[in-house]
Amino acid sequence: MAVIRGAEARRSETPAGVMTTFASPTQGGASRSLWKVEARPGAVGPVHDFDSEQVWSWVAGAATVELGGETYHVAAGDTVVMPARTVRRVLADPAAGYTAVVTAPGGARASGPDGADFGVPPWIA
Repeated sequence: MAVIRGAEARRSETPAGVMTTFASPTQGGASRSLWKVEARPGAVGPVHDFDSEQVWSWVAGAATVELGGETYHVAAGDTVVMPARTVRRVLADPAAGYTAVVTAPGGARASGPDGADFGVPPWIA
């Protein structure tokens, strides 16, 4: 068992938001990664895909999720299961932004909509 203290959480920043990793293969030796996404109001995530399922649960704010050709409006209390190999994009609410907690298998690889390998994001590694 590993205890990861709050002060040890790893932060990664992108143009779309801040990811705070709570556990991952390189942080506590977990087989699954668990992180928080904080997106500023109006932030637009990239169009991308993953080789494994992700589960997103919104704890604050709201977002529009484009997933596999469908569009979903979600808010605090909603959860979205994003299947593997399903192109997605998350757009933060223009007024509130959002905070979500996400989990995926450790080492999950991201790719572009054209299949280009983006590798393992640092918040999942």
